[in-house]
Amino acid sequence: MRYKEKEIKKGIKIHEIQTNKFKTNLIAVFLSMPITKENVTKNSLLLAVLRRGSKNMPTQEQMSQEMEEMYGASFDCGLDKTGDNHILKFYLESINDSFIPQPDENMLKTSIDKLLEIIFNPLVENDSFKEEYVKQEKENVKRIIEGKPDNKARYAFDRCIEEMYKDKPYGLYKYGYIEDLEQITAQELYNYYKDMISKCKIDIFVSGDINQSTSIVEQNEDIQKLQEREPNYKVNRVESKEVVQENEVIEEMDVTQGKLTIGLDLHLENEEQKYDTILYNAILGGTANSKMFQEVREKASLAYTASSSYVRYKSNIFIKCGIEIKNYEKAMEIIRKQLEDMKNGVFTDEDIENAKKGIISGIKAIDDEQDTEITYFFGQELTDTKTSLDEYMEKIQNVTKENIIKVANSVTVNTVYFLKDNSSAKEEN
Repeated sequence: MRYKEKEIKKGIKIHEIQTNKFKTNLIAVFLSMPITKENVTKNSLLLAVLRRGSKNMPTQEQMSQEMEEMYGASFDCGLDKTGDNHILKFYLESINDSFIPQPDENMLKTSIDKLLEIIFNPLVENDSFKEEYVKQEKENVKRIIEGKPDNKARYAFDRCIEEMYKDKPYGLYKYGYIEDLEQITAQELYNYYKDMISKCKIDIFVSGDINQSTSIVEQNEDIQKLQEREPNYKVNRVESKEVVQENEVIEEMDVTQGKLTIGLDLHLENEEQKYDTILYNAILGGTANSKMFQEVREKASLAYTASSSYVRYKSNIFIKCGIEIKNYEKAMEIIRKQLEDMKNGVFTDEDIENAKKGIISGIKAIDDEQDTEITYFFGQELTDTKTSLDEYMEKIQNVTKENIIKVANSVTVNTVYFLKDNSSAKEEN
């Protein structure tokens, strides 16, 4: 695998991942911009409208037909909140030219051109997006927003973030808000699109056997029309945080299992400590051998699920548990003990080695899937750092127990969010 990048215009980069490991090429385009209350709902709706049709593929049926004629290529798109950035993601996967029976076809060029058309040459009628598409997609986005509570574990996680980041960009729900959605017209959305596409950071990734991809992108008509820009996005770095008073939020909903999410702040001193934090999180709750899993779930039998995850873009760790509602206080007691034990170095060298093996195994698997590779390199783009997979593994291997204890002692509890059954209070009285 060989990675290289080139800025083809200011604010627009192409990233090549040359590999012969796959029979397919994967093209991905990421549009990045700061997430704001003003743009979050528009971005959600815009993504849905863009996938409905382009200038030369004005319907989803025609899009599907084009993909089928490209030997069963597949198109997909999605939305991410990464740090304080909102990311519109577009993917097209197609067969590598080496495996095509017609040697005169250039499937790589066809694939790149089709994907770029969907993003940069959308279907427009009377200098506006198609009214019918906007109306239909507003209903679809509305259903997504209204369905937010359906996944209770995800809902508890999102609510914890909202409480931790009130009135801040990271606290915004990535699909937006119904009250804002209802106000958006087809004309307004198209005007927003034109403004956004002229300012956002654009990253084009091409993975596979892709020797000519840079020249194909540079010669693409839709790319040539784009103007240079000062890329408008937030560089994701380790955040310096103030210690805040712990906040407890208990909400009620019709649930059969209590959902507990604890948001932890990390008060790190430098970027290199993120590698120490990866080890800290693995030992705390990132694996089946972790303290959360063993002490809270296995030994105490207080949780159906117990884990933790590290959000490095925001210097947070989130502990997530599914528990019986009556076990809330006891579960909190044992979780707090695990946090204290980590501060006091109550974990073994074997714990560290097992965590390192698991993490390094995951790093080695990054180049086993094209989208995982792309995600890895895009993450580096957003942090403005460049670390090879070998360097990444070396940095993990070099983490010491003292490093982990130092991270542990920088951890403070920001918010405890508990979602419980709305009938539990009545039963107790």
